[in-house]
Amino acid sequence: MKNTESSLKRFGQYALRHWQLYLMVSLPVIVLFIFAYAPMYGVILAFKNYQVSKGIWGSPWAENCGMNNFIRFFNNYNFKECLGNTLILSFYSMLVSIPTAILLALSLNYAKNLRFRKTVQMVSYCPYFISTVVFVGIINLLMDTRIGVIGKFVYEKFGVSVLGSAGLFPSLYVWSGVWQGVGFGSIIYIAALAGVDMEQHEAAIIDGATLLQRIKYVDIPAILPTVVIMLILNMGSVLNIGYEKVLAMQNQNNVSASEVITTYAYKVSLVSTFPDYSYSTAIGLFQSLIGLVLILVTNKIADKLTGNGFL
Repeated sequence: MKNTESSLKRFGQYALRHWQLYLMVSLPVIVLFIFAYAPMYGVILAFKNYQVSKGIWGSPWAENCGMNNFIRFFNNYNFKECLGNTLILSFYSMLVSIPTAILLALSLNYAKNLRFRKTVQMVSYCPYFISTVVFVGIINLLMDTRIGVIGKFVYEKFGVSVLGSAGLFPSLYVWSGVWQGVGFGSIIYIAALAGVDMEQHEAAIIDGATLLQRIKYVDIPAILPTVVIMLILNMGSVLNIGYEKVLAMQNQNNVSASEVITTYAYKVSLVSTFPDYSYSTAIGLFQSLIGLVLILVTNKIADKLTGNGFL
């Protein structure tokens, strides 16, 4: 007890001497609490039959020990379709976006012409800063069957509407995302490559290693921890695909492939004539729990295989 009081006293004295630093830290901590932790109070809605007039605590608990909203979602007729579409888009995106970002980073790292490298970086970064609505508008113009450069060509040659094809929607969504985000996604890998010891490259050159061998035996092992961490973080958002782009690209013809969990939750909570906030909260909580489990499992596997886990 005395040791605890002594430690608290020393901490208090230290805090008083450096109060400016704690004041600076307090601002982001307060913002984090307000926007990240305070809203978690609303998670209770997932276990209640929410009624606006009664408020969160006054609303009755849901049936089946509060799990009725989850049971409704699992028994929903399009649960499997939404889950399947979400997993397809998520894993497809990860399988494409991470390798392309690494490939771009490696290419820029070995580009000898500084002006060319800066130009490629600027051109590849720019699409990332375009808003989702504007970006989807560009896609619609390019893929239109009447005036779109790509869409008109595909329609005339193969008789397929790119925007109206459910089979083409995953590829359109993923590869347009690569176009938009590959430059920004490569930044972290470029930074990791900048930290590679040049003496290793010099030793490899002296030993007669080719460019591909230097990439395989020097660069790839150096950025592997970064790749593993990015993979673990991406696994946490497997079920949390941003609904904005999917919803903007969605139409009656491709809805069978574009209806994901986030768009479904959006529709039952904000678009529906009778919004069901408890139901949509249960869906969101389900996504978060699955994301947490996937992060823990992926981290454990990565730690066992490569020793590069971060938890």
